[in-house]
Amino acid sequence: MDFFHLRKIFIKAVYLMIPIFALSEPGFDWFVSYNGTGEESMGHFIIECEDGGFLQVGETYFFTEPITTKLYVVKIDINGEKIWDKEINIGGHNLGNSVIEAVDGYIIFGALNENSSIIKLSKSDGSIIFNKSYDYGGTDAFENGVLVSGGIVAVGYYNAQDAYNTFYTEGLGHIAFLNNQGEQVSNKDLGSYISQAYRVKTYGNHIYVSGLTQDALDFKLMKLSLDGEVIWHYEYGGGGAEHCFAMDINEQGEIFLAGHTTSGTDNWDVYTIKLNINGDMVWEQKNGNPRGFDPQYIHDEAWGIKATNDGGCVTVAGTGDEYDNYSECNTSGCSDIWNAYLIKYDQDGVISWESTYSPSDIGEEDYDWAGEDVALTSDGGAVIAIDNGQFGFLKLNNITNIVSIIENQDKLYPYQFRLKQNYPNPFNSKTIIKFDLLETAHTILNIYDLEGKRVITLVEQTLNPGTHSFSWDGINFNNHKISSGVYFYYIKIKGLTQAKKMILLN
Repeated sequence: MDFFHLRKIFIKAVYLMIPIFALSEPGFDWFVSYNGTGEESMGHFIIECEDGGFLQVGETYFFTEPITTKLYVVKIDINGEKIWDKEINIGGHNLGNSVIEAVDGYIIFGALNENSSIIKLSKSDGSIIFNKSYDYGGTDAFENGVLVSGGIVAVGYYNAQDAYNTFYTEGLGHIAFLNNQGEQVSNKDLGSYISQAYRVKTYGNHIYVSGLTQDALDFKLMKLSLDGEVIWHYEYGGGGAEHCFAMDINEQGEIFLAGHTTSGTDNWDVYTIKLNINGDMVWEQKNGNPRGFDPQYIHDEAWGIKATNDGGCVTVAGTGDEYDNYSECNTSGCSDIWNAYLIKYDQDGVISWESTYSPSDIGEEDYDWAGEDVALTSDGGAVIAIDNGQFGFLKLNNITNIVSIIENQDKLYPYQFRLKQNYPNPFNSKTIIKFDLLETAHTILNIYDLEGKRVITLVEQTLNPGTHSFSWDGINFNNHKISSGVYFYYIKIKGLTQAKKMILLN
């Protein structure tokens, strides 16, 4: 049989293999944790950075009376090694609630000395570029923010009734409009609509704000114009309590909300909702007790969510009990040892898989872990912010099927790049990968296998505008020739990514 027919048979076989990988559960890559100068630290928010590393923000705690906190930030590289950390405080009550990446720094949203604060840090060493605080009344804080044309939109709360609660403070929602230096242009009271504005996103020249209603009875979602005028606002939930702590919006404008609920459940269960861009319910799911204990004693509390490229989402939570009169152990561990809990939903709300993670997965004696947030990574995996008394970073692979990323292969990313098909393809000894840059940009070009594992990094540098060409000869990081199969070349530039498929025949 000639080479051409062998190649056709091989390609057909490989394509038949692809759904197997799409259905497999995540794998474990690595885990690291870091602490501030306090006795313990707790992270709330995590991002993958443009350089391939990760950044987590929260607080470090000092438990000598009176209990005090410092805002704490940790930046690590792609392998989990700490690059820098930073503590910031004014007075005794300081919060690090979330972070976004700008071209020239990381922007932290939180509170310093019980006032709403926005802080910009240098990417290289965490030094402060600017630090602005605003007093909106009582104990207040920014929870989250988003970059918009000409500035920043930040949301949060004021007049907190439970001032030292780091999650639901029983306050009143508000939104602030800031310039690129963090200086306030205007702000608006949202207290009549939302008790605590927790997350903010933009889509289609509108602002979407999610959070909790008064007394945390329902999820809340609002749509606003870019100047803060309320277009609509809806509530979601049942007859119990609903705590909404997470939101994401995919490229199609579908909205995902997550938190936990007591409506129609034995105890707190993970509550995940998918909505269309008009706020109409597409599906809702309540899930919990993945380790099979007595459900009336188990808390399943969700804090983070990310939309996936298949129309579904990943929700991250913690699962365990908090009752002195109950403890149960089985082959999955003990109920009073909390685990991180990850659930993958497909586009219809059906669970594709669910997994729990604990120190036993890394060969340590069991102690409490909980999932605080999740960031999907450019290699098809994820990094989970783990509360283990420190800032835990849990890197997983195969969270999203990297095969499904390859859509609209000829799409031009505005002001960024165009990735071209490699040639030849299939190839034997060497192939050429080309892409066009429309402006100077830090560029990362990686090769991955079907399981989403990185084979080699071809490019990690700042490149000038123009056409760039790089060759690959089927060699991995260890300078070994890899086996025949389907591989993906995956480019990341300024937070945008695109992948294409190629076939190696040895």
